[in-house]
Amino acid sequence: MAATTVEGEDRVLAAAQQIVKSLNTSKASTDDMLLIFSSFDNRLSNITSLISDPSGAGSSKVDDCFEEAEKVILRWDSGGDSARKGESRDRWEDNLTEYFDAVDEVIQLTEELSIRGNGSGDDDEISDRAESVLQLAMSKLEDELRHILIQNTVTPDSEKLHGSMIRRGSMSMSFADREVEGEGDGEGGEFGSFAEDDGRSEFGHERGVSLGLGDDLSFDVIEPECVELLKEIADRMIRSGYEKECCQVYSSVRRDVLDEYMSVLGVERLSIEEVQRIDWNSLDEKMKKWVQAIKIMTRVLLAGEKRLCDEVFSESELIREVCFIETAKGCVMQLLNFGEAVVIARRTSEKLFRILDMYDALAEVAPELEALFGDESGELVCMEVKGVLTGLGEAAIGTFVEFESAVKGETSKKPIQGGEIHPMCRYVMNYVKLLVDYSDSLNGILENFEGESGHSRSDDGNSESTTPIAQRLLSLLTTLESNLEEKSKLYEDNAMQYIFLMNNILYIVQKVKDSEIRTILGDQWVRKRRGQIRQYATSYLRAAWSKVLSCLKDEGIGSSASNASKMALKERFKNFNACFEDIYRIQTAWKVPDAQLREELRISISEKVLPAYRSFLGRFGSQLESGRHAGKYIKYTPEDLENYLLDLFEGTPVILNHMRRKGT
Repeated sequence: MAATTVEGEDRVLAAAQQIVKSLNTSKASTDDMLLIFSSFDNRLSNITSLISDPSGAGSSKVDDCFEEAEKVILRWDSGGDSARKGESRDRWEDNLTEYFDAVDEVIQLTEELSIRGNGSGDDDEISDRAESVLQLAMSKLEDELRHILIQNTVTPDSEKLHGSMIRRGSMSMSFADREVEGEGDGEGGEFGSFAEDDGRSEFGHERGVSLGLGDDLSFDVIEPECVELLKEIADRMIRSGYEKECCQVYSSVRRDVLDEYMSVLGVERLSIEEVQRIDWNSLDEKMKKWVQAIKIMTRVLLAGEKRLCDEVFSESELIREVCFIETAKGCVMQLLNFGEAVVIARRTSEKLFRILDMYDALAEVAPELEALFGDESGELVCMEVKGVLTGLGEAAIGTFVEFESAVKGETSKKPIQGGEIHPMCRYVMNYVKLLVDYSDSLNGILENFEGESGHSRSDDGNSESTTPIAQRLLSLLTTLESNLEEKSKLYEDNAMQYIFLMNNILYIVQKVKDSEIRTILGDQWVRKRRGQIRQYATSYLRAAWSKVLSCLKDEGIGSSASNASKMALKERFKNFNACFEDIYRIQTAWKVPDAQLREELRISISEKVLPAYRSFLGRFGSQLESGRHAGKYIKYTPEDLENYLLDLFEGTPVILNHMRRKGT
């Protein structure tokens, strides 16, 4: 564009010269036309001297000015940087002003000689000398431009970039990604090595905070006092037709600076193949740094680079756009290439939240990137931004789908000791709890990529409007519940199946109730699961205590208390004691972690067993108490049983055989 501009100016001057020459018949007319031309466009301001003195009579004056300018340029060049090091800044600036004036003189001369075209031999000689001197001057300005850019660049400062430029994000709990203490043998299958935020194992998932548009993000990428000097150099190089060299020097220096900033931000230059081979812990760190870097780079550093380009190359819109893009596109493409590598990497469940962090960060700065690279020459960068953003969204969906499949296909066959909460259940619910923090992003991604309408029937059969993420969570939790139902069948004891289901469904309900998940799924979903827990409790009582209660029935021991068979009574009490002691031994080893559920189960057992035992003991106990070895059959009082029931579901097996009665 700059070259085109210079060529256009040459054509304008040449055309003006031809017009003026055609007016030689009238001196007055010629003077009038010259006046009109010179006032019309400043590019024609020197044409009067060329036309009024076509024979070159004034060339001696031109030669004198040129020779003086030539001396200044040659002297500056021969002195070099070493000669200026001992100068005061004021003296150096004076010399530089003199140098610029000399350069301007040579530039003007070459322009005038170019307008004349083929002239005398003297003109050709002076033209050759002027071109040589101009080339030397431009080479020196090129060096000066590089020198000033390098010496006045603001040094990258990690603390400044990460501290004052961006507020720290708060820590929120993630699923764990290391083995649970005591469960390192892989118990629980694929999910057996994952825990919750209950103190046994915890990893923090740090979400990057947003850089608001109203935040003070101004950052001088170069010392402000040298900007005008850079502009002076750039203007002269562009005017002389050296815009290409000017852009190359400027862009190469500023690219190196941005590479330094990238290093300070912890962003490495990695190929897609290298990213694929990185272990998860290292990749997680790199993804986290990427999230910070894309925000700081876009809103702080690139914004500063754009301001600098606009100021230095204010005279040419095209050149400032080209210089900025050549400067900035390398670091942006480096960031986007990493994003692309993450998109095509193997999908595992733990990556989802980092992928969503990356998606959120890129979506947040995408409008600014499009504004920075919005012209035609930056179209490739804008297309790459959109492509990576789309890819991250698809990767997030794909990762979530694979997570759903992993939950559905988790087929570990080893039952969890004591009927406790399954590691898969812990993992999934903590996963879901974190997922809700990204519900806005996920809703947008699901709507964009899957076209979900947001209207469906809930799993409870009620027609209601739900968001795409709500539908996904409902589906995921239904899959989890079905898997837990299957895992309950790994227990041979039917009663323990219900303890396992109660523990796990209650855990799910509590996670939902105590988080934003409840807002998404609704109160009706919670009520339905509480109803399930009550049904499991009823089924547990029937499965665990029916045999004990059958020992306390009247059938088979006589028609009344007075004629009851002592042998039958002894057998009944003996069977009751054996059943109770067996249940006590087994169910003290079972674990109900929730204190309220544990207490409610004990109360329910007491309400079933103790009244029946009191009644049976009251009707038939007297017939055995008067006989020998009565304590062998009537081993426990109702109070003893009530106390023993308090030991159930603590996770520590206790044996009652041959223990003395607590009531004696």
